[in-house]
Amino acid sequence: MSIKITGTGSYIPLLTKKNEDFLEANFLNADGSVFNVSNDIIIKKFKSITGIEERRYAKDHLNASDLAFFAAEKAILDAKIDQENIDYIIVAHNFGDIKKDTEQSDMLPSLASRVKFNLGIKNPSCVCYDIIFGCPGWLEGVIQAQSFIKSGMAKTCLVIGAETLSRTYDVKDRDSMIYADGAGASIIELKKEENISGILSHKSCTYTDKETFYLFFGESYDTADLSKTKFIKMHGRKVYEFAIVHVPKAMKDCLDESEYSIKDVKKVFLHQANEKMDEAIVNRFFKLYDMKTPKNILPMSINKLGNSSVATIPTLFDLVKNLKLDDHSLKKGDIVMFGSVGAGMNINAITYKV
Repeated sequence: MSIKITGTGSYIPLLTKKNEDFLEANFLNADGSVFNVSNDIIIKKFKSITGIEERRYAKDHLNASDLAFFAAEKAILDAKIDQENIDYIIVAHNFGDIKKDTEQSDMLPSLASRVKFNLGIKNPSCVCYDIIFGCPGWLEGVIQAQSFIKSGMAKTCLVIGAETLSRTYDVKDRDSMIYADGAGASIIELKKEENISGILSHKSCTYTDKETFYLFFGESYDTADLSKTKFIKMHGRKVYEFAIVHVPKAMKDCLDESEYSIKDVKKVFLHQANEKMDEAIVNRFFKLYDMKTPKNILPMSINKLGNSSVATIPTLFDLVKNLKLDDHSLKKGDIVMFGSVGAGMNINAITYKV
């Protein structure tokens, strides 16, 4: 018996915002003071660290639940299932639906219920709920889906990660250049197979000591803004230092539990938050086994898609699975690792056999 991803789908928004589109931005320090360097230098340094050249934004009339629905349709079609047989719809996000040019987050009803409504599923036994777990939310949804299936509570689950981060940032904060929109979805099913494949092991952790508020909601860096509106904020250096230590360890614990060797790992799918950070994570992961990182093991989409939070890994996996990312592919029997880190501070990992 195997619990595996039988279908994938992603929605990549159509609006492209390039780095040069931020040249006229009025970036400020956290204390409201101006930078003593020009925006072209800020952007050049930003590109060298994050790898981001451009990012995608949703069209004004679309919300996170709409993006989730579009990705879900593709995953259901790819899995060739009857959507009325879906037992759980789990949608990972952080901010709900935020309509363009508004400040209020809308999560009533849940995004999962909205996706079920848009899909037209009539079966009341298809249960819907949202998960707030930071950027690792989609992975955690997959872990939960596996648990439902293992316990006999479900046979088929739809797990989605969707976000519109372009509507949550402070335009005065240079971190605004990181954020993007998108959605990725997957069908998780129980399959009767002689050779075990699918999810082999998993690991989840939450660190809530000094790390708790590395990502948080804070006011604009513009001291003249008296609206008290809150925006996504982060202590970038602290997140980086936290991630490169704890994500590799969680991945090692996860892989060791699977009883497969590090030499069996063909691809590592990491949350697309920062190119340099992801490279450091995978290098440290292999170093834990006294190995050099193999070439072409780390697919990256952040350069063109930016950081869409919970959507990055399912979107990246869908792209590689469908041969839409240059020089990356998967074949049956490949061992791959998934790993993520985000607000909470949460970390998780999955060992998976294609």
